[in-house]
Amino acid sequence: MLKITMFSAAASVKGQGVGSVYLELVHLLKTREADQLDIHINEYGRSDISHYHTVNFSYYLSTFMPGRGRKIGFVHFLPETLEGSLKLPKIAKAVFYRYVIAFYKRMDQLVVVNPSFIPKLEAYGINQDQITYIPNFVSSETFHPADESTKEQLRRQYGYPAKFTILGSGQIQVRKGVFDFIELAKRHPEMQFIWTGGFSFGRITDGYEALKEIVDDPPANLSFPGIIDRDKLVDYYNMADLFLLPSYNELFPMSVLEAFSTHTPVLLRDLDLYHSIIQGDYAGAKDVDEMEKIILHLSTDSSALAALKDKAKQAANYYSEERLAKIWLEFYTEQAKKG
Repeated sequence: MLKITMFSAAASVKGQGVGSVYLELVHLLKTREADQLDIHINEYGRSDISHYHTVNFSYYLSTFMPGRGRKIGFVHFLPETLEGSLKLPKIAKAVFYRYVIAFYKRMDQLVVVNPSFIPKLEAYGINQDQITYIPNFVSSETFHPADESTKEQLRRQYGYPAKFTILGSGQIQVRKGVFDFIELAKRHPEMQFIWTGGFSFGRITDGYEALKEIVDDPPANLSFPGIIDRDKLVDYYNMADLFLLPSYNELFPMSVLEAFSTHTPVLLRDLDLYHSIIQGDYAGAKDVDEMEKIILHLSTDSSALAALKDKAKQAANYYSEERLAKIWLEFYTEQAKKG
């Protein structure tokens, strides 16, 4: 049996995708591969594999300790993907960005959730042979579809009107395209808009002051319920007619997979990085005006909305837990042999 030690502080900050990825993976391996993998969390004893999910400095120092086994780094972000997320002084930003790459270079193998980031890591001087692509996934036990009667009951329970409902999810920050989400809500008071998530990093969040002002006093048809626990977050997906993520930069957002798993139709800003992982599974728009046109079409054409719902179902099947559990077991087994 392989001993795998997970190193992560992601769960200490609520409402961020890195924490969701970490929790989903640990749950998957402990439930589906318990007879093959012995999983430990943040322990410094000897291990066959040390899997680093976050870039804490204490974890970086631990890579110089004996007994770490094969060192695996999960690439949840690159310096350029943090633009529009955090507001840091230039010197602090430069130092942190250099540190992130130094952390990645300490690893024996990196895992990316989107193959489009492989050439970007190569540009930082990391060999392609040291990079493996494994996609994200979510638990179908946690995120599952509801029937129409349940959807109606949930809207009554949470106090939302019987309107065409559009859900967005993620940290409230400029990079996520929240200003476009707000603009669409202002243009369409006949629809209900909901954004789950909050300011996970407080005042250093990019655009904090302007966004906080709107969150505190939103339009009547726009709701910001805050950071929602995952066992309740599924209710919001099931209340929605459409999931919209107008983000400007992503790796492989867990919120999209959560929407797929609940069979909720998905509309995204059509970023190139989505093309290699979920092309054909979503509706894509280049800007807020195009998003508006698609929303109007879907809200009035039930067959078009049903077709997009079918695509979400197909995507959910592809990114299934069973398939990903096998991929991770094969990956760890292969890496342990190299250690």
